[in-house]
Amino acid sequence: MKRLLSAGQRRSIKRDRKAINLQVKLEVLWGFEAGEKLSRIGRTLGLSTSTVATIRDNKDKIRASSQAATPQAATKLMCSCSLVMENMERLLSVWIEDQNQRNVPVSVVLIQKARSLFQELKQAQGGGAESETFGASHGWFARFKEWHGLATPGASGEAAHVDAEAMRRYPALLWRVILEGGYTAQQVFNVDETRLFWRWLPDWMVLSPAEKPAPGLRAARDLLTLLLGGNAAGDFKLKPLLVYPLENPRALRGFSKPNLPMLWRSHKKAWVTMGLFQEWFVYFCPPVERYCAQHGLRHKALLILDSAPGRPANLDDLSDHVRVEYLPKNTTALLQPVTQDVVAAFKACYLRRLFRLLTARAGSAGEQSAVLDFWRDYSILDAVYNISESWEEVSSAVLNGGWRKLWPECLQHDAGSRQVETLSQIRRHVVALAHRVGFSEAVEVDVVELLQSQGADLSNEELVGLEQERAAGEEGEDSLAPPPPAS
Repeated sequence: MKRLLSAGQRRSIKRDRKAINLQVKLEVLWGFEAGEKLSRIGRTLGLSTSTVATIRDNKDKIRASSQAATPQAATKLMCSCSLVMENMERLLSVWIEDQNQRNVPVSVVLIQKARSLFQELKQAQGGGAESETFGASHGWFARFKEWHGLATPGASGEAAHVDAEAMRRYPALLWRVILEGGYTAQQVFNVDETRLFWRWLPDWMVLSPAEKPAPGLRAARDLLTLLLGGNAAGDFKLKPLLVYPLENPRALRGFSKPNLPMLWRSHKKAWVTMGLFQEWFVYFCPPVERYCAQHGLRHKALLILDSAPGRPANLDDLSDHVRVEYLPKNTTALLQPVTQDVVAAFKACYLRRLFRLLTARAGSAGEQSAVLDFWRDYSILDAVYNISESWEEVSSAVLNGGWRKLWPECLQHDAGSRQVETLSQIRRHVVALAHRVGFSEAVEVDVVELLQSQGADLSNEELVGLEQERAAGEEGEDSLAPPPPAS
């Protein structure tokens, strides 16, 4: 007598007998190597998590099968899953994440970045890869956008631009919020994040080839992110949040991180994630309460943020006294107060303090060996205190002057002119210090270029360094080798 199966049993047998072709298996491996979670890969491809895990565990056999495929299938598979293509797409995803972290819209530049990465990786691999081509077709672009969730308005087809209309209208809208809430300039805050290569040599401080570390080391070891901010009055600077790739670098052994002059957090790519930002917000509220009490102000504040993807949407729920407002998209570069010369002034102060330390330790002889000794000994702990002291050097006039486009009514007299003079003076001082330590060819334009390069797009070399560290899952030591010159 034939035994009847339940509906659940029939569905189970149907799943067990479902044929999974080689292309689907390779797509599972692409997703896994790109850092996707198994559950997300399964949802995307219509597979169970256990099936995805089995495919992952058999990756070597699947790769071998792709090599043994029929010529027609092999052509298709090799064009899709070659080592160069896999590495290019993985690095491209890192670049996209970095763009999102810095609130830079992903545009048609993505295609150019993909081609650039492909060419460099192909040359580096050599061998059979030299004949491989990458046409950046519409089909590849559509698949890549879908796989990485880029099919969003403004994320794929249009270049980054400033929304002039939103920029024109928003200051009046913000002014209305300030009046209705009864906020003073002491109660309105803004923060922004910035990358800092804390141990980065200028072009004119040339090292011998033997002293240069491996490509990508600068990005992996010398990159950190800071969250800086303060109030519109300029009399209250917030303690910086520092995000470093390693949680426990060698230089911090024996130090209590809560006693550092800033908040220390770690992320493998040195990014301020949504979780880290939410954690920072919880820390932000008590100092604001104390500040209001000390100045006889009502316990309330207005925090203005950009619309970066990493900003949590529930910050208002975490405090009854802090209201959060977001700048319109594509206006950050020209409206956000901390972006307006504040970050530039801080980095100029940091560079000046760096050269002060160099002159104090290496003297005025300008011998390359003394300079190299300084850069070898300069650790992340040195950078932490340098950052703290440089942030203290940023004047209240600079902080206040950053609000000139967003809230001009809060400006104090002559804040703008003093701000420009201060930044120029710092640059000239850096040049003078460089001359004292023996770099007589340094001029102010070199300092300007060095400071501008600090916020530049990640190079292909830096992407490789970040991805290598992610893949290796490193939790090792800081490198003692000096960094290469800025490029």
